[in-house]
Amino acid sequence: MSKVRIAVYPGTFDPITLGHEDIVRRAANLFDQVVVAVAGSTSKQTLFSLSERVALAQSVFAGDNIRVVGFDGLLMQFVQSQGAQMVIRGLRAASDFEYEFQLAGMNRKLFPKLETLFMTPTEEFMFISSSLVREVARLGGDVNQFVSPGVEAAIKQKL
Repeated sequence: MSKVRIAVYPGTFDPITLGHEDIVRRAANLFDQVVVAVAGSTSKQTLFSLSERVALAQSVFAGDNIRVVGFDGLLMQFVQSQGAQMVIRGLRAASDFEYEFQLAGMNRKLFPKLETLFMTPTEEFMFISSSLVREVARLGGDVNQFVSPGVEAAIKQKL
């Protein structure tokens, strides 16, 4: 009997963007299951509550081999609770790498059997970040080319 390959893709996803979607869908082709781990406890001031961010991500990924779960606390404890062997981290630019490299090292120290897989989004999504999407939306710009229609509607309603 073969082992189920589970990967966790953590983030605040405030809001979930087409870049996030791109990475998750591509990861879903590599793993039996991808768990989108929506972080609750964060130093970031979020536009959406944890439950709203989970609901938005669930609406985006309905019907795939993708689960969306909210969590608080240490990522490595969450990863273990999911039976996962891999953490997926997105890299948009070289500037992301140093921080992500440090996180991967700390995670490996805490959970030596865990691997980190760095994925870059497709070129058309390389420049998209949740913070930029929020800023464009707050200033009255059109964000439909950066997020799915349901997410766009939620942003408009929130602002």
